[in-house]
Amino acid sequence: MDIGTTLSGTTRVAQRYAGATVVVTGGAGFVGAHLCRALCSAGLQVIAVDSLITGDRQNVVDLLDDPSFELVEADVLDHLDVLDDLAAILHLASPASPVDYLRHPIHTLKVGSIGTLHTLGAAKATGARFLLASTSEIYGDPQVHPQSEDYLGNVDPTGPRGVYDEAKRFAEAMTYAYRRDHGVEVRVARIFNTYGPGMRSDDGRLVPTLIGQALHGEALTIHGDGQQTRSLCYISDLVDGLLRLLVADREQPVNLGSDAEVTVLEVARRISELVEGDHEVVHIPAGPGDPRRRRPDLTVARTELGWSASVALDDGLARTVAWARERMTR
Repeated sequence: MDIGTTLSGTTRVAQRYAGATVVVTGGAGFVGAHLCRALCSAGLQVIAVDSLITGDRQNVVDLLDDPSFELVEADVLDHLDVLDDLAAILHLASPASPVDYLRHPIHTLKVGSIGTLHTLGAAKATGARFLLASTSEIYGDPQVHPQSEDYLGNVDPTGPRGVYDEAKRFAEAMTYAYRRDHGVEVRVARIFNTYGPGMRSDDGRLVPTLIGQALHGEALTIHGDGQQTRSLCYISDLVDGLLRLLVADREQPVNLGSDAEVTVLEVARRISELVEGDHEVVHIPAGPGDPRRRRPDLTVARTELGWSASVALDDGLARTVAWARERMTR
Protein backbone atom coordinates (compact mmCIF):
# COMPACT_ATOMS: atom_id res chain seq x y z
CA MET A 1 0.00 0.00 0.00
CA ASP A 2 1.25 3.49 -0.84
CA ILE A 3 2.08 5.34 2.37
CA GLY A 4 -0.12 8.18 1.15
CA THR A 5 -3.21 6.05 1.63
CA THR A 6 -2.56 5.98 5.37
CA LEU A 7 -2.68 9.77 5.73
CA SER A 8 -5.83 11.30 7.17
CA GLY A 9 -7.95 13.69 5.16
CA THR A 10 -6.85 16.60 7.37
CA THR A 11 -3.16 15.84 6.72
CA ARG A 12 -3.72 15.53 2.97
CA VAL A 13 -5.57 18.85 2.82
CA ALA A 14 -2.90 20.54 4.96
CA GLN A 15 -0.16 19.32 2.64
CA ARG A 16 -1.94 20.65 -0.44
CA TYR A 17 -3.84 23.74 0.71
CA ALA A 18 -2.29 25.07 3.96
CA GLY A 19 -2.65 28.86 4.01
CA ALA A 20 -5.11 28.88 1.11
CA THR A 21 -8.66 30.24 1.33
CA VAL A 22 -11.73 28.05 0.86
CA VAL A 23 -15.46 28.73 0.97
CA VAL A 24 -17.93 26.36 2.62
CA THR A 25 -21.56 27.04 1.77
CA GLY A 26 -23.90 25.76 4.47
CA GLY A 27 -20.95 26.16 6.83
CA ALA A 28 -23.15 26.65 9.91
CA GLY A 29 -25.09 23.44 9.33
CA PHE A 30 -24.46 20.08 10.99
CA VAL A 31 -21.94 18.68 8.50
CA GLY A 32 -20.71 22.10 7.42
CA ALA A 33 -19.67 23.15 10.92
CA HIS A 34 -17.66 19.98 11.49
CA LEU A 35 -16.05 20.41 8.08
CA CYS A 36 -15.12 24.05 8.78
CA ARG A 37 -13.52 22.98 12.04
CA ALA A 38 -11.42 20.36 10.26
CA LEU A 39 -10.36 22.77 7.51
CA CYS A 40 -9.28 25.38 10.07
CA SER A 41 -7.27 22.75 11.94
CA ALA A 42 -5.56 21.89 8.64
CA GLY A 43 -4.27 25.48 8.41
CA LEU A 44 -6.70 26.88 5.83
CA GLN A 45 -8.52 30.19 5.82
CA VAL A 46 -12.22 29.30 5.88
CA ILE A 47 -15.16 31.47 4.82
CA ALA A 48 -18.45 29.88 5.85
CA VAL A 49 -21.48 31.16 3.94
CA ASP A 50 -24.86 30.32 5.45
CA SER A 51 -28.36 31.80 5.27
CA LEU A 52 -29.09 30.38 8.75
CA ILE A 53 -32.46 29.12 7.52
CA THR A 54 -31.58 25.66 8.83
CA GLY A 55 -28.02 26.33 10.00
CA ASP A 56 -27.20 27.85 13.37
CA ARG A 57 -24.51 30.30 14.46
CA GLN A 58 -24.12 28.25 17.65
CA ASN A 59 -22.75 25.37 15.56
CA VAL A 60 -19.62 27.44 14.88
CA VAL A 61 -19.54 29.59 18.00
CA ASP A 62 -16.18 28.08 18.98
CA LEU A 63 -14.71 29.29 15.66
CA LEU A 64 -15.96 32.89 15.70
CA ASP A 65 -12.84 34.21 17.44
CA ASP A 66 -10.50 32.14 15.27
CA PRO A 67 -8.63 34.46 12.82
CA SER A 68 -8.68 31.69 10.22
CA PHE A 69 -12.50 31.58 10.17
CA GLU A 70 -15.18 33.96 8.96
CA LEU A 71 -18.95 33.45 8.99
CA VAL A 72 -20.87 35.33 6.31
CA GLU A 73 -24.65 35.37 6.64
CA ALA A 74 -25.81 35.20 3.03
CA ASP A 75 -27.99 33.09 0.78
CA VAL A 76 -26.45 31.29 -2.21
CA LEU A 77 -29.63 32.15 -4.10
CA ASP A 78 -28.21 35.67 -4.26
CA HIS A 79 -25.01 36.41 -6.16
CA LEU A 80 -22.09 34.82 -4.34
CA ASP A 81 -19.47 37.51 -3.71
CA VAL A 82 -16.13 35.83 -2.99
CA LEU A 83 -12.47 36.67 -3.05
CA ASP A 84 -10.48 36.65 -6.28
CA ASP A 85 -8.19 33.86 -5.11
CA LEU A 86 -9.87 30.72 -3.84
CA ALA A 87 -8.47 27.20 -3.66
CA ALA A 88 -11.81 25.45 -3.32
CA ILE A 89 -15.54 25.90 -2.84
CA LEU A 90 -17.31 23.16 -0.90
CA HIS A 91 -21.02 23.43 -1.62
CA LEU A 92 -23.03 22.00 1.28
CA ALA A 93 -25.85 24.55 1.36
CA SER A 94 -29.29 22.89 1.39
CA PRO A 95 -31.94 21.76 3.82
CA ALA A 96 -31.00 18.12 4.40
CA SER A 97 -33.56 16.54 6.72
CA PRO A 98 -37.12 15.63 5.65
CA VAL A 99 -38.51 18.00 8.28
CA ASP A 100 -36.58 20.89 6.74
CA TYR A 101 -36.97 20.23 3.04
CA LEU A 102 -40.67 19.44 3.41
CA ARG A 103 -41.04 22.74 5.28
CA HIS A 104 -39.04 24.61 2.62
CA PRO A 105 -39.72 22.67 -0.62
CA ILE A 106 -39.32 25.48 -3.14
CA HIS A 107 -36.28 26.91 -1.36
CA THR A 108 -34.70 23.44 -1.43
CA LEU A 109 -35.22 23.20 -5.19
CA LYS A 110 -33.82 26.69 -5.69
CA VAL A 111 -30.71 25.98 -3.61
CA GLY A 112 -30.04 22.84 -5.64
CA SER A 113 -30.46 24.70 -8.93
CA ILE A 114 -29.86 28.46 -8.63
CA GLY A 115 -27.58 28.10 -5.60
CA THR A 116 -25.46 25.49 -7.36
CA LEU A 117 -25.32 27.70 -10.48
CA HIS A 118 -24.01 30.61 -8.41
CA THR A 119 -21.39 28.57 -6.57
CA LEU A 120 -20.20 26.93 -9.78
CA GLY A 121 -19.98 30.39 -11.35
CA ALA A 122 -17.78 31.49 -8.47
CA ALA A 123 -15.58 28.41 -8.93
CA LYS A 124 -15.24 29.19 -12.64
CA ALA A 125 -14.39 32.85 -11.96
CA THR A 126 -11.75 32.09 -9.32
CA GLY A 127 -10.31 28.84 -10.65
CA ALA A 128 -11.36 27.06 -7.45
CA ARG A 129 -11.91 23.33 -7.20
CA PHE A 130 -15.62 22.65 -6.60
CA LEU A 131 -16.86 19.93 -4.24
CA LEU A 132 -20.59 19.17 -4.27
CA ALA A 133 -22.19 17.52 -1.25
CA SER A 134 -24.71 15.30 -3.00
CA THR A 135 -26.71 12.56 -1.29
CA SER A 136 -27.68 8.91 -1.29
CA GLU A 137 -31.23 10.19 -1.84
CA ILE A 138 -30.43 10.49 -5.53
CA TYR A 139 -30.83 6.68 -5.57
CA GLY A 140 -34.41 7.08 -4.26
CA ASP A 141 -36.01 3.87 -2.99
CA PRO A 142 -33.34 1.68 -4.58
CA GLN A 143 -34.06 -1.45 -6.56
CA VAL A 144 -30.34 -2.35 -6.50
CA HIS A 145 -28.59 -3.27 -3.25
CA PRO A 146 -26.05 -2.16 -2.19
CA GLN A 147 -25.99 1.06 -4.20
CA SER A 148 -22.92 1.72 -6.33
CA GLU A 149 -22.13 4.97 -8.09
CA ASP A 150 -23.22 3.62 -11.49
CA TYR A 151 -26.79 2.93 -10.27
CA LEU A 152 -29.12 5.52 -11.81
CA GLY A 153 -31.71 5.41 -9.06
CA ASN A 154 -35.46 5.03 -8.52
CA VAL A 155 -36.74 8.51 -7.69
CA ASP A 156 -40.33 9.76 -7.74
CA PRO A 157 -40.09 13.38 -8.96
CA THR A 158 -43.74 14.11 -8.09
CA GLY A 159 -43.64 12.88 -4.48
CA PRO A 160 -42.92 15.18 -1.52
CA ARG A 161 -39.35 13.85 -1.11
CA GLY A 162 -38.69 14.64 -4.76
CA VAL A 163 -37.90 18.27 -3.94
CA TYR A 164 -34.67 17.18 -2.24
CA ASP A 165 -33.86 14.19 -4.43
CA GLU A 166 -34.31 16.05 -7.70
CA ALA A 167 -32.56 19.17 -6.41
CA LYS A 168 -29.45 17.08 -5.79
CA ARG A 169 -29.76 15.21 -9.09
CA PHE A 170 -29.98 18.56 -10.89
CA ALA A 171 -27.01 19.86 -8.88
CA GLU A 172 -24.94 16.90 -10.07
CA ALA A 173 -26.00 17.50 -13.68
CA MET A 174 -25.08 21.18 -13.44
CA THR A 175 -21.74 20.32 -11.83
CA TYR A 176 -20.72 18.02 -14.66
CA ALA A 177 -21.95 20.48 -17.30
CA TYR A 178 -19.55 23.05 -15.82
CA ARG A 179 -16.75 20.49 -15.89
CA ARG A 180 -17.38 19.65 -19.54
CA ASP A 181 -18.08 23.17 -20.85
CA HIS A 182 -15.95 25.38 -18.58
CA GLY A 183 -13.20 23.08 -17.32
CA VAL A 184 -14.08 23.53 -13.65
CA GLU A 185 -12.39 20.92 -11.45
CA VAL A 186 -15.22 19.08 -9.68
CA ARG A 187 -15.62 16.48 -6.95
CA VAL A 188 -18.99 14.95 -5.98
CA ALA A 189 -19.71 13.16 -2.69
CA ARG A 190 -22.89 11.10 -2.39
CA ILE A 191 -23.40 11.22 1.36
CA PHE A 192 -25.29 8.44 3.13
CA ASN A 193 -26.99 8.76 6.54
CA THR A 194 -24.67 10.67 8.87
CA TYR A 195 -25.08 11.36 12.58
CA GLY A 196 -23.20 12.74 15.56
CA PRO A 197 -22.92 15.70 17.93
CA GLY A 198 -24.32 18.93 16.56
CA MET A 199 -27.59 17.68 15.07
CA ARG A 200 -30.65 19.65 16.11
CA SER A 201 -32.99 17.83 18.48
CA ASP A 202 -35.88 18.75 16.14
CA ASP A 203 -33.91 17.73 13.06
CA GLY A 204 -36.44 14.98 12.32
CA ARG A 205 -33.89 12.37 11.30
CA LEU A 206 -33.65 8.99 12.96
CA VAL A 207 -30.79 9.32 15.46
CA PRO A 208 -31.49 12.78 16.99
CA THR A 209 -35.20 12.02 17.18
CA LEU A 210 -34.73 8.73 19.04
CA ILE A 211 -32.05 10.14 21.35
CA GLY A 212 -34.21 13.13 22.24
CA GLN A 213 -37.20 10.92 22.97
CA ALA A 214 -35.12 8.49 25.05
CA LEU A 215 -33.49 11.23 27.14
CA HIS A 216 -36.91 12.73 27.88
CA GLY A 217 -38.34 9.34 28.86
CA GLU A 218 -40.75 9.31 25.95
CA ALA A 219 -41.85 6.47 23.70
CA LEU A 220 -39.59 5.87 20.71
CA THR A 221 -41.46 6.48 17.46
CA ILE A 222 -40.68 4.22 14.53
CA HIS A 223 -41.99 4.86 11.02
CA GLY A 224 -43.53 1.72 9.56
CA ASP A 225 -42.54 -1.74 10.80
CA GLY A 226 -38.98 -0.72 11.65
CA GLN A 227 -37.45 -3.38 9.42
CA GLN A 228 -36.26 -0.78 6.93
CA THR A 229 -32.48 -0.44 7.04
CA ARG A 230 -30.02 2.41 7.25
CA SER A 231 -26.23 2.56 7.17
CA LEU A 232 -25.20 5.15 9.75
CA CYS A 233 -21.89 6.98 9.39
CA TYR A 234 -20.37 8.95 12.28
CA ILE A 235 -19.61 12.58 11.45
CA SER A 236 -15.83 12.41 11.95
CA ASP A 237 -15.61 9.60 9.41
CA LEU A 238 -17.65 11.55 6.87
CA VAL A 239 -15.52 14.68 7.28
CA ASP A 240 -12.37 12.62 6.76
CA GLY A 241 -13.88 11.20 3.57
CA LEU A 242 -14.84 14.65 2.27
CA LEU A 243 -11.33 15.98 2.86
CA ARG A 244 -9.77 12.98 1.12
CA LEU A 245 -12.09 13.46 -1.83
CA LEU A 246 -11.28 17.17 -2.06
CA VAL A 247 -7.62 16.45 -2.82
CA ALA A 248 -8.12 13.18 -4.76
CA ASP A 249 -7.95 12.76 -8.53
CA ARG A 250 -11.42 11.19 -8.75
CA GLU A 251 -13.83 13.38 -10.77
CA GLN A 252 -16.82 11.04 -10.88
CA PRO A 253 -19.20 10.67 -7.86
CA VAL A 254 -18.05 8.83 -4.76
CA ASN A 255 -20.29 7.19 -2.13
CA LEU A 256 -19.38 8.20 1.42
CA GLY A 257 -21.04 6.40 4.32
CA SER A 258 -20.94 3.30 6.45
CA ASP A 259 -21.69 -0.07 4.90
CA ALA A 260 -22.73 -1.54 8.28
CA GLU A 261 -26.43 -1.99 7.56
CA VAL A 262 -28.82 -2.01 10.51
CA THR A 263 -32.60 -1.95 10.94
CA VAL A 264 -34.33 1.10 12.36
CA LEU A 265 -35.68 -1.06 15.23
CA GLU A 266 -32.14 -2.12 16.09
CA VAL A 267 -31.02 1.51 16.24
CA ALA A 268 -33.88 2.24 18.63
CA ARG A 269 -32.91 -0.72 20.82
CA ARG A 270 -29.28 0.38 21.06
CA ILE A 271 -30.20 3.96 21.93
CA SER A 272 -32.63 2.76 24.60
CA GLU A 273 -29.87 0.66 26.17
CA LEU A 274 -27.39 3.56 26.10
CA VAL A 275 -29.88 5.82 27.87
CA GLU A 276 -30.56 2.99 30.34
CA GLY A 277 -34.31 3.23 30.18
CA ASP A 278 -37.26 1.01 29.42
CA HIS A 279 -38.71 2.77 26.42
CA GLU A 280 -41.90 1.82 24.68
CA VAL A 281 -41.66 1.63 20.90
CA VAL A 282 -44.58 3.14 19.01
CA HIS A 283 -45.05 2.50 15.29
CA ILE A 284 -46.42 5.32 13.16
CA PRO A 285 -47.18 5.34 9.42
CA ALA A 286 -44.16 5.50 7.14
CA GLY A 287 -43.83 8.57 4.97
CA PRO A 288 -44.21 8.35 1.19
CA GLY A 289 -41.05 7.27 -0.61
CA ASP A 290 -39.24 6.20 2.55
CA PRO A 291 -36.53 3.81 1.25
CA ARG A 292 -36.69 0.24 2.52
CA ARG A 293 -32.99 -0.51 2.25
CA ARG A 294 -30.00 1.78 2.20
CA ARG A 295 -26.34 0.72 2.06
CA PRO A 296 -23.50 2.11 -0.04
CA ASP A 297 -21.10 0.13 -2.14
CA LEU A 298 -17.80 1.65 -0.93
CA THR A 299 -15.48 0.02 -3.46
CA VAL A 300 -14.57 3.36 -5.07
CA ALA A 301 -13.98 5.11 -1.74
CA ARG A 302 -11.75 2.29 -0.54
CA THR A 303 -9.69 1.97 -3.70
CA GLU A 304 -9.37 5.62 -4.74
CA LEU A 305 -9.49 7.47 -1.41
CA GLY A 306 -8.13 4.80 0.93
CA TRP A 307 -11.22 5.49 3.03
CA SER A 308 -13.90 3.59 4.89
CA ALA A 309 -15.94 4.38 7.99
CA SER A 310 -14.06 3.34 11.14
CA VAL A 311 -16.27 4.44 14.07
CA ALA A 312 -18.46 1.54 15.18
CA LEU A 313 -22.17 2.27 15.59
CA ASP A 314 -22.21 1.61 19.35
CA ASP A 315 -19.25 3.96 19.85
CA GLY A 316 -20.71 6.69 17.70
CA LEU A 317 -24.12 6.45 19.34
CA ALA A 318 -22.52 6.58 22.79
CA ARG A 319 -20.64 9.77 21.88
CA THR A 320 -23.79 11.33 20.45
CA VAL A 321 -25.92 10.40 23.47
CA ALA A 322 -23.27 11.85 25.81
CA TRP A 323 -23.22 15.11 23.84
CA ALA A 324 -27.04 15.34 23.77
CA ARG A 325 -27.27 14.57 27.49
CA GLU A 326 -24.71 17.26 28.35
CA ARG A 327 -26.46 19.77 26.13
CA MET A 328 -29.83 18.98 27.70
CA THR A 329 -28.52 19.43 31.24
CA ARG A 330 -26.78 22.67 30.23
